[in-house]
Amino acid sequence: QVQLVESGGGLAQAGESLRLSCAVSGTVFSINAMGWYRQAPGKQRELVAAVTRTDSTNYADFVKGRFTISRNSAKNTVYLQMDSLKPEDTAVYYCYLHGRSNSYDQPRAYWGQGTQVTVSS
Repeated sequence: QVQLVESGGGLAQAGESLRLSCAVSGTVFSINAMGWYRQAPGKQRELVAAVTRTDSTNYADFVKGRFTISRNSAKNTVYLQMDSLKPEDTAVYYCYLHGRSNSYDQPRAYWGQGTQVTVSS
């Protein structure tokens, strides 16, 4: 069973930085991509950034130039470096993984429990 363990959320002031980490716990057979979504109160969950197994990255326009996603494939861990934070970045950030837990499974999405990021002005 694939589980995602997030850490690194918290409180920051505008202009400061935070770094989120997400580690895979349990058995994973293959990973197609890992990344981060976020959900602010009253809003839909939205993609923040993702990285594929070939290290191709994708960023939402609202974080380009401020956030950087990276991964450590040996540790099955993905990171999100968040710089120049803004109050509108306040949200619960969810780690996700798209892949297979074993060779018999179809690829699917797995989600972390979420970590709160709050940015004050």
